[in-house]
Amino acid sequence: MMADDKRTPIQPVVLSGGSGSRLWPLSREQHPKQLLAPFGGQTLLQEACVRIDRLSPHVPPLVVCNEEYRFVVAEQLRLIGKPGRILLEPVGRNTAPALTCAALVLAKEQPASLMLVMPSDHLIGDRSAFEAAVEAAAIFARDGAIVTFGVTPDRPETGYGYIKQGRDGTVEAFVEKPAAELARRYVESGEYLWNSGLFMMRADVWIEEIGLFAPGIMKACQGACDRGQQDETFFRLDVEAFRACPSDSIDYAVMEKTSRARVCRLDARWSDIGAWSSLWQQASRDSNDNLLQGDVVARDSHGSLVLAQSRLVAAIGLEDMVVVETADAVLVAPKNRVQEVKELVQTLARDGRKECKHHRKVHRPWGSYENVDTGDGFQVKRLIVHPGASLSLQMHHHRAEHWVVVRGAARVTCGEEQFMLTENQSTYIPMGSRHRLENPGMIPLEVIEVQSGRYLGEDDIVRFADTYKRHLQA
Repeated sequence: MMADDKRTPIQPVVLSGGSGSRLWPLSREQHPKQLLAPFGGQTLLQEACVRIDRLSPHVPPLVVCNEEYRFVVAEQLRLIGKPGRILLEPVGRNTAPALTCAALVLAKEQPASLMLVMPSDHLIGDRSAFEAAVEAAAIFARDGAIVTFGVTPDRPETGYGYIKQGRDGTVEAFVEKPAAELARRYVESGEYLWNSGLFMMRADVWIEEIGLFAPGIMKACQGACDRGQQDETFFRLDVEAFRACPSDSIDYAVMEKTSRARVCRLDARWSDIGAWSSLWQQASRDSNDNLLQGDVVARDSHGSLVLAQSRLVAAIGLEDMVVVETADAVLVAPKNRVQEVKELVQTLARDGRKECKHHRKVHRPWGSYENVDTGDGFQVKRLIVHPGASLSLQMHHHRAEHWVVVRGAARVTCGEEQFMLTENQSTYIPMGSRHRLENPGMIPLEVIEVQSGRYLGEDDIVRFADTYKRHLQA
């Protein structure tokens, strides 16, 4: 089957649902690695969204993401001038359902939409080579192929899946992450490529194939889209229908079964940044083969990654080590064992440790807050409220709050009163009072909040009105 229009523009589809637990403590459940900028500058998500600007300059990306960090994603797109559409998953169901919902949404507008499917947490070092590979793949995808991109391996890698390539770009087999000896044989044979997790296909072709090989996914996603709701830039999938969807990957659901699979080589300095060793591999390193970021002083150290976010880190005699410091956690591990960080994070989750979920600085749609100090019966936070933004009209059952404005101007609602506070002014919010904090100004509002009470958890918030449509008190 051939598409009628060979000029169909390429539609970026960015899958942003992963948690990136192997990059803990920098990556957290509520602020995963795709929202980070590992080398400064743009975040991984932002880089993915602008990656084919020169090929499709006027096509906004469609981003599929978890509902929990929808506002951070929207803000990151705004900052790069890419107010694209955002499709919200109420729960994670792996990549095949995410792609299927994206295809259904796009097919309503143009059945033959040419989708370039990209994970949001990968690095591409050579953008021109990437664009050339995409243009080559588009020739086959427009004619009905489902194209996967295979990376020429430069080392035996046990953290990647492999593709065995056949003649004329066909796919003979997809292979799971191999043991070290098998990975070595794959590389030496020259017949295998790394599976990049990047794909290209028409929306109608994907819908046909997923319906054929995974009808349960197709049915659930169709229901989730049909009963979904548009909410400004967000499209919310129906919760009940999507929860019922089987969880599966693009490879398992379709690619290992379809006769339409083709592989195009991608030699563009690709990495999925799946572990700290991958980040070290991709980065520019010093004369001792070290990657040092932040306030780091290293002596007699080689082949190591040392990252400091909030204080001085001094290192002596490190050999092939990883040290990552954040405001509330420090990771120390041999570089050849960083794949085990995922299991470490699972242990933290079982133990109920909050460090696996979020940073000390927590992002909210109105800005952010950072825990400064906590003690028996009190907690101190630093709030940053974006210009024009406001917290919800809310009340707490178990705590009172004292606000001190240190930068900007605040509009405060407390009970029936509304008044302004400027720098060095403060106010007291009694327990049980309805209150709201707003920033009517043109610069960020910075407030020190001192909470006092017998319970200081974030779940002690009763909302009565909210700009961002979060849950309200019934």
